[in-house]
Amino acid sequence: MTSIRRQLTIWYVLALATTLMAFGTILYLDRRQGANREIDERLDLEAQLSARWLGESFRVLESLTAPAPGPDSAATLETGVGAYFEGIRDFLIITDPQGRVLFVSEEARALSYTVLQRLQALIEVGDTTVRQGTIALPPPSGAVRYLIRPVRSAGPEIDAILVGASAESILFGPRALLRSMLLTAPVILLISLSMGSWLAGKRFRPLIRMMDEVEAISDGRSLHRRLAVTGSDEMARLAITVNRMIARLENSFSALHRFTADASHELKTPLMVLRAGVERALTHPETPAEALQSLDETLEGINWMTELVESLLILARADEGRAPLALESCDLREIVAEAVETGEMLAEGAGNTVSTEVPNHPVMLPVDRTRIRQLLLNLVTNAVKYTPAGGRVLVGLAEEPEHVVLEVRDTGVGIAPGDLRHVFDRFWRADPARTRTGERAGTGLGLAITKWVAEAHGGSIEVQSRPGRGTIFTVLLPRIPGGPARRRPLAGDEGE
Repeated sequence: MTSIRRQLTIWYVLALATTLMAFGTILYLDRRQGANREIDERLDLEAQLSARWLGESFRVLESLTAPAPGPDSAATLETGVGAYFEGIRDFLIITDPQGRVLFVSEEARALSYTVLQRLQALIEVGDTTVRQGTIALPPPSGAVRYLIRPVRSAGPEIDAILVGASAESILFGPRALLRSMLLTAPVILLISLSMGSWLAGKRFRPLIRMMDEVEAISDGRSLHRRLAVTGSDEMARLAITVNRMIARLENSFSALHRFTADASHELKTPLMVLRAGVERALTHPETPAEALQSLDETLEGINWMTELVESLLILARADEGRAPLALESCDLREIVAEAVETGEMLAEGAGNTVSTEVPNHPVMLPVDRTRIRQLLLNLVTNAVKYTPAGGRVLVGLAEEPEHVVLEVRDTGVGIAPGDLRHVFDRFWRADPARTRTGERAGTGLGLAITKWVAEAHGGSIEVQSRPGRGTIFTVLLPRIPGGPARRRPLAGDEGE
């Protein structure tokens, strides 16, 4: 999952790149338009100066052309008059009323004859309007910006002046600007990426700390803790809101735990009194035979309620942190043997077999003997209960470098894939297919207690099941109390 910090950094860089692109495009177009405007003003100024020079020269000389040197050649501009135009750096063409060229500047003479013909063709004889535009010429000329100005003050020998300049020189400035921006943009974006990531990380550091604290509080046992409130920005407001929510949750959880614990504790005495009374009635010789069956069913219900109340009391104390473990170094093989012995007695009536696989040497581990026995009994009881007649239940014990593995495997009806994530929920009932006909339903708290016992020892419990293929419960207990019990592949992963 992509972090908000990374998303903000990416969006920041994208926004900056878009801004730079828009800014660069607008700046380039503006500079290009400005360059075109500047060249048009320059061409217009050169055309006006040229027309004024021709007009003043005509008033002094009364003739601006020299006779043609041969019968087949055209007249040319007077040498003294044309010398003024030699200093012009742009293209300059002067034509007579017949459209013939009287003068071509040195810059224009470097062009090919075909190009000159195309430029000359732009001049319309007798046209009295000033025209300007751009013409595309073959390389190396390229695009040429031109201006045509009619001349009426230089006598009948002069018709118009064409002044032009290569657009390449016009666009050199904007293109250089664009090239510079393209070269510097990646550097700017890289610096912005680094700065954006650093700023986002700095800004989100309080949020990350807040997330870590909330994760630590979310175990349900640290609701007394509160988030640190610093500053007066949105983060502080969020911390205050979360603290209020945690306070309400703490009050609700405390009230619920107190109610569960008090109710369970208060129910124990009446149930003991009821149980004693029913047992006394069952053993009394004057009890009518027809009442014995009802008394048996009543005793069974009382026993079930007693088991439920004890389970509720255990979980309530565990939720409140008032169920400490009495750790002592034990040989887990002995606990497994006790659980298997109980499972064999239960399996006799169901027609199942219970077997065990344990190492030949002692498996010593500091555990709460009573709680681990309860864990195994819950798993073995469930395995026998949900295994049809003729099935097998296997209780295994194995050692690994960092933890000890307890495994209970059965060949029962299995659990549907969609139900696996709920098996450790309190009061959750599996699909009716998992309950054998005629069996007394459990309390729905056995696996929840089993999970608490495993986690209280710093371990974990896993379940794998396939409908019709059986179920495997695997408990990992770390060798060091409170140490990590890392998950390992279940034995069922290799096939059942």
